[in-house]
Amino acid sequence: MHTDEHLQFFAAQRGGFTRVIDACVPGEVIPRLLTMAFTSFEGNVAADAEGEAGLACRKGCASCCRLRVVATAPEILLAAHYVRWRDSQAAGPGLAQRVAAADERTRGLDEAGRWAARVYCPFLTRGECEIYPVRPLACRGLASHDRTACGEAAAGRRAGIPASALHLHFRGLIQNALQAALRDAGLAWGLYELNQALGLALQDGGAAGRWLAGEAVWQDATLRDVERAEMAAAFDRLSTLGARPGSPPP
Repeated sequence: MHTDEHLQFFAAQRGGFTRVIDACVPGEVIPRLLTMAFTSFEGNVAADAEGEAGLACRKGCASCCRLRVVATAPEILLAAHYVRWRDSQAAGPGLAQRVAAADERTRGLDEAGRWAARVYCPFLTRGECEIYPVRPLACRGLASHDRTACGEAAAGRRAGIPASALHLHFRGLIQNALQAALRDAGLAWGLYELNQALGLALQDGGAAGRWLAGEAVWQDATLRDVERAEMAAAFDRLSTLGARPGSPPP
């Protein structure tokens, strides 16, 4: 994509998310937003991946699954709904307990600290993701063409996991467009650390309703790596640029 195409894509995604928020009854907003986000991500990656090397990611490979994961409120709330459903079917200790245990070990760690701590995602079972259908954009956006290099990185013999630029690109555009639309609608639009925010959401059955009413939820779990004022200003600039003649309306 060239710069103009980036702007047009961002504006179209932002506008689509806004239309979902405006058109849906409250109970449908979260699943509809994320159906759009996940479908857009998968479809656009597939469309632009022609001619690229195949992905090395397979079930059982969890090299990247000890990285810090950040997500928007809708992603957290959808995951919480899914975890509650899964745990209602379980006879023994459920996923919520795993989340709480992982949060105890990872809370407050930055990206580097999280990698060094070697704490794997609480949703892994024998290398497979227990919430795969509702995994956040951050997880969908981290993919690699080189399994050997991923294994070396996980073992500490290589600095960083060699990620697919295409996946990172669409994850960033779609997630930022979703955040911009949430902000436009007066909803909490920041990013949250997954373990901590999900643990809080699982303890609070009313979190979705309060978020939909415009309340700022899980402030202690909010990611503070990027200044909110800077992001808000960037979204405002993109809104102006995205509305130029020839671009899809926001």
